[in-house]
Amino acid sequence: SVLVRPDGVPVARWPWIPLLAGLAVAAAVRRVADVPLSLKWPNDVMLDDRTLAGVLVERVEGESGAAAVIGIGLNVTTTRAELPVPQATSLALEGASTTDRATLVKAVLRRLEGLLGEWEAGGGEPSAGLMGAYRSACATIGQHVRIDLPGREPVEGEALGIDGSGRLLVQTAAGPQAVAAGDVSQVRRSA
Repeated sequence: SVLVRPDGVPVARWPWIPLLAGLAVAAAVRRVADVPLSLKWPNDVMLDDRTLAGVLVERVEGESGAAAVIGIGLNVTTTRAELPVPQATSLALEGASTTDRATLVKAVLRRLEGLLGEWEAGGGEPSAGLMGAYRSACATIGQHVRIDLPGREPVEGEALGIDGSGRLLVQTAAGPQAVAAGDVSQVRRSA
C-alpha cells in the first residue's frame, strides 16, 4: 500500500488514481518481468484473460487533509493451488523473467511516482500522453462488456473508451453511458 496526497489536484479528479496505479503496475511489471500485460477497467492488471494484479484506492481524511491509500496486490510466486480463483495467475506461473519482489516493487513505485507527478503537474487533468497510454493498455475498450453496478441493473454494451474523468464509456442499446464504477464481470469479443 502507498499513501499519496495529490498536490493541487481537486478531489473530483481523484477517480484517475486507480487508473494511474494500474497503468504503473502494468508498465513496470511488463518492463522488468517481460510479460505481456493489459488493463481491465477500472482496476485489474491482466495477462491474457487471467488476473495478475488488482488495485484498490481508498480516500482517507486525516489531520493533514485528504489522502489516498493505493493498495496493489500482485501475484508473484503464487502456485496454481494457491490462486483465489481459476481465472487468476502469477508471474511464476507465466514464466516471468523475474519474480524478485524488490525489483518489482522498485519498478512499480518509480513508474507510479512518474505518472502521479505528470498528473499532478496538470492539476489532475490527464495529459494527452497519459490518456493515450491508458487507452492503449486497456483491453476493455472495444469489447462487449457487462458491468455490475451496486443496487442497479447491469450496464451492457460495447466499451468505447475512457473519458477525462476516468469513466468507461459504453454504447448500450439505450445509447451511450458513462460508468464511474462497477465490476466488469463479463468481457468478450464484440461480434
